[in-house]
Amino acid sequence: MSADMQKLIGANEEDDEEEIEMDVKEEDNEDHENGQKHIAAQMMLGADGVMPSTSHQFQIQQQLQEQVSTPGGGARRSRPLEEKERTKLRERHRRAITARILAGLRKHGNYNLRVRADINDVIAALAREAGWVVLPDGTTFPSRSQGSRPAGDSSAGLTSSSSQMLSQQVPPTSLQGVSSGYCASVEYNACHMKGVFMPTPAPYDLSSSGHSQSSGMVGNGGEQTESLPLIAGSMEVINEQLGVVNMKCELVDPDGLLKQLRVLKSINVDGVMIDCWWGIVEADAPQEYNWNGYRRLFQMVHELKLKLQVVMSFHECGGNVGDDVCIPLPHWVAEIGRSNPDIFFTDREGRRNTECLSWGIDKERVLRGRTAVEVYFDFMRSFRVEFNEFFEDGIISMVEVGLGPCGELRYPSCPVKHGWRYPGIGEFQCYDQYMLKSLMKAAEMRGHSFWARGPDNAGSYSSHPHETGFFCDEGDYDGYYGRFFLNWYSQLLINHGDLVLSLAKLAFEGSCIAAKLPGIHWWYKTSSHAAELTAGFYNPCNRDGYIAIAAMLHKHGAALNFARAELQFLEQREDLQEALANPQGLVWQVLNAAWETCITVVSENAFVCHDRVGYNKILENVKPVNDPDGRHFSSFTYLRLTPLLMERQNFMEFERFVKRMHGEAVLYLQV
Repeated sequence: MSADMQKLIGANEEDDEEEIEMDVKEEDNEDHENGQKHIAAQMMLGADGVMPSTSHQFQIQQQLQEQVSTPGGGARRSRPLEEKERTKLRERHRRAITARILAGLRKHGNYNLRVRADINDVIAALAREAGWVVLPDGTTFPSRSQGSRPAGDSSAGLTSSSSQMLSQQVPPTSLQGVSSGYCASVEYNACHMKGVFMPTPAPYDLSSSGHSQSSGMVGNGGEQTESLPLIAGSMEVINEQLGVVNMKCELVDPDGLLKQLRVLKSINVDGVMIDCWWGIVEADAPQEYNWNGYRRLFQMVHELKLKLQVVMSFHECGGNVGDDVCIPLPHWVAEIGRSNPDIFFTDREGRRNTECLSWGIDKERVLRGRTAVEVYFDFMRSFRVEFNEFFEDGIISMVEVGLGPCGELRYPSCPVKHGWRYPGIGEFQCYDQYMLKSLMKAAEMRGHSFWARGPDNAGSYSSHPHETGFFCDEGDYDGYYGRFFLNWYSQLLINHGDLVLSLAKLAFEGSCIAAKLPGIHWWYKTSSHAAELTAGFYNPCNRDGYIAIAAMLHKHGAALNFARAELQFLEQREDLQEALANPQGLVWQVLNAAWETCITVVSENAFVCHDRVGYNKILENVKPVNDPDGRHFSSFTYLRLTPLLMERQNFMEFERFVKRMHGEAVLYLQV
């Protein structure tokens, strides 16, 4: 890495040297006007028309000086070498000053300037901040909305492409503000827009709160990630009375939905994230897929020129904290489950969790002749074929693949319906016949068949670590059996993700795929990390349980959706302190595992947020200003778009948040 950086630095210095030489050439051109064009051309160019090296130029200059100093030489003497060197030094000094000015503007002034920006870029940024439109060729004219812009409103779109790094003006269709009467024209459909998603520009131009208040402005600049949209709203499909798509896969209240999408479009939202529920599309019979409601919804999104991010939701909705709707697994799967309940995760007491299928049947043909992963693949392949034109046109930018409960890669270790309450450690979910068979095979291969059992001293769902013999300090979790069991348990999780993502990569070839991880931060400060262990993350204090997962995602080119964007700001909450939680430590560990394996990281908020303080905390985490390596999240999903968010004051704060996430400068007004 250091060698690569040195090469990069060397290349930049060579570029600077060439530009300085060109500047010297321009000064020499003034002499050419007095009759020395042919001499200057020989100095600056080789025989093949390519810029020579510095040492070669020095030799040419000496030869030319000898030529022009001979008697009878009809040409005027060229500039002395010392004067040229002084010109280069002056040019380097000027460029150093310019670089400091541009760095200050990027860091403190909310300007999105490319690394090698010049005075034209600065003037263009100032003009855009004043409300003017500046085209790439330099043409400048007043914005259409300039006349109606509130006095002192200096918000402007300063996003830039990661490939061209050229500043772009805000599209004419985007609204720079929300009128006081906008709510009257929008009837909120009670479809519970689940969230709003936003990958982020590069973090270097993010102003901290202190800078924002001192300068009177708050803004963020940076380069836009092209592979992922910058902000989107994700919709949650719910029941027939309230849903966007009902259980018959019919679009409900398309007019109301269209109004909501237009409101999102008006504040520069780039797209929507939509859950495609297995329990709706393949509800009645195996391999009979009904995509009608989704097709109409996708078409509406496409007509508004919004992007789509889609979630393949292979779990049920309705049994966890925050679930206010009920979408079960397909009916035919439930029928199989009634005769063979071992297709579901099972705890030590024999209670079945019907939220998703057990990973024990990933390779077992118990689903009408198909394995679980074959069922997932057929569903994904059907989606890819059905919406092929949306992939071809680039409308669908990312597909997130559900890998467990809530779509997350984890065991359903903390089900509320079975009595779990925060901050309980949860229970192991490995007691269906298929997982026990796998455990028996692993124990026999190890030569200890009596290890083919789950821990008998691991407590219950709401236990605390010190109350158990398995998770307490120096407990059985770190003994020979404990290490064997936890390694097997966590490896099943990794194997499941590996298998499903390999098929997703095949089904969605050429498209970005992603997987979601939870942020289980309670009991992180204990030695066992008990809540993480029951969820499948073998991450005690003496082992990194996330690096293997990150490596698996890297293998398939999948992005990591780490679903806790503001976790590290929760340290002062009393309940977290009592639970020996460490959100910041967890965030640091997971992100470092991702950065080390070079995978893309996206995120979403864990808690409802409608105020500026919360938005600022999210921005600080998603777009860290002080990261020395410039690492940042590629996208962010805001949860969730509700009637409360659509209230005028909340929506104005949200609009401001969207602008900052896009890197626009916004006024810092006390609200």
